[in-house]
Amino acid sequence: MATTVTESTPSFVKLQLRTAYGPVYRDVLTSPPREARSDEIPLIDIGRIYGDLDDRKSLAQEIKYAAENTGFFYIKNHGIPESAINGALDASKTFFAQPEEKKQIVSKSKGKYYNGYSGNGTAMASPTEGLDYRESFSWRYEPQYDPDPKDPANVPAEVLPYIRGEDYVWQGTSHLPGFKSGCITYWQECLKLARRLVRIFALVLDLPETYFDSVTTYPGSDGVFNFYPAMTAAQAASSADIGLGSHTDLQCFTLLWQDMNGGLQVLNKDGQWIKASPIQGTFVVNIGDYLMRLTNDRLKSTVHRVFNRSTVERYSMPFFFGFNFNEKCGVLPSCTDENNPPKYEPISCADWCQLRFQQTDVEGKGPSSTTTTMTTSASNVPAVY
Repeated sequence: MATTVTESTPSFVKLQLRTAYGPVYRDVLTSPPREARSDEIPLIDIGRIYGDLDDRKSLAQEIKYAAENTGFFYIKNHGIPESAINGALDASKTFFAQPEEKKQIVSKSKGKYYNGYSGNGTAMASPTEGLDYRESFSWRYEPQYDPDPKDPANVPAEVLPYIRGEDYVWQGTSHLPGFKSGCITYWQECLKLARRLVRIFALVLDLPETYFDSVTTYPGSDGVFNFYPAMTAAQAASSADIGLGSHTDLQCFTLLWQDMNGGLQVLNKDGQWIKASPIQGTFVVNIGDYLMRLTNDRLKSTVHRVFNRSTVERYSMPFFFGFNFNEKCGVLPSCTDENNPPKYEPISCADWCQLRFQQTDVEGKGPSSTTTTMTTSASNVPAVY
C-alpha cells in the first residue's frame, strides 16, 4: 500500500517592528534559525579598496550583489589594525566590569544626544520580543578626533549645531586608564574605512567615486560598545528577553565587530531567521535605512536582531556611519527613471534621526542610532525588508 507524503504548512508568527509612523508587522517562520548560506551573507575580500580604480570597480560589483539582496556581508582584509580592535575590546570589558554606580556616572540620561551608558533592560527594540538584555556605551562625532584633521574652532556654521559629541562621557571615564584612547583609536580606524567604503557605494550606484565626499566631512559616526551579560542555565531556559530585539539600523551603513560567541541573526525575504555567525578576522557590514531611502529601496536595510540566551558573556562593537546631519538629501538620480519615480521626499540626516527617536527606550528618553527601526515614508509605511 502506497504511503502518501504531505508537506506540512509552514507556521508563522507576527513580529512587530517600530516605525516613526506606527507599528508594522512581519510574518516570521517559527522554524529554528539556520546558518546563512554564502550567497545570502557573502564573505568579501575588500583588500582591493586600497588598489587602483579597476580594483575598486571590481569590488563594487561584489558589494552590489550583497547590498541589493540581503543587505549584509562580511569583509576581510579591511585594514583596521588588530591592535585597535583589541584596545577597544579591552576598554569595553573594563568599562562594563565596573559597579553599576560607576557606569551611571556617564548615563545617557545626563546628556542631550544619547551619549554614554544605557543599562540592561532599559530598551525594547521590538515589542513582541521582550526587553533588550544588554548594556551599551556610545559616543558620537567630535571634530577634534577626526582622522582627517579638523579644527573645532572652524567648524562651518551650518554644521556646528549638529555636532553631537559630549564631554561628560570622557570626564566620567577618566579614572579608567586607556579607556578614551581605546575608544577613539578604534573609532578613527572605523571612520577611515567608512570613508573609503562610501566611495565604493558610489560606484555601486553608478555615481562618480567622490560623489559623497562633500556630505561626509562631519559625518554621523557613532561608536558603540555592547555587552550581553552571561545568563545562568536556569535564566537562559526561562528568559523571554533575547539580547537586542528586531530592528534595522538608521544611517547609511554599519561596521560591526563581534566576538566569536555568536548571536546575530538576519531576517531573510522568506521570513526565516538566518545566523550571521562570527568569522575570525572579519567585520559584518549592513545597509542602513537612510541609504536604502536614498537609493529608492534599491539597497536593502534588513531586519536583524541579537538572540543571546547564553551562559557566556558576549561583546560587540558596531560603528554607525551616515552623512553630515545638516545635509538634506533626496533619492539619488541614478536610482530613478520614468518607470521608477522617487518614493521619498528629501530629508536631512538630522531630521531623519529625529523622526526615529523615542521608539525603543522603555523610559521614554529615546534611543541611539543603534536600536532604531524600519525604513518608511508616510506614503509607504508597509515597506519592510
